[in-house]
Amino acid sequence: MGTLEVEQFLSYLAIQREVAPSTQNQALNALVFLFRDVLEQDLGKFKNIRWAKRRETIPVVLTQSEVQALLSTIKSGSQQ
Repeated sequence: MGTLEVEQFLSYLAIQREVAPSTQNQALNALVFLFRDVLEQDLGKFKNIRWAKRRETIPVVLTQSEVQALLSTIKSGSQQ
């Protein structure tokens, strides 16, 4: 296993597993540590990694009637 396989694995994490960028980065750091400090092998430069992209988060917004229903449920539950 070498640079090519590490690149393929990290790309697989991003494309197929759709991991967060921090997860992909943690996997990269673990592999670099393994090769450098344990196996004493140089991986060289990575050129062909597909990096994970940060996902946009969409805020969840309740309608006025949903908020009223939620508040009435909370109020009636606290009176018991």
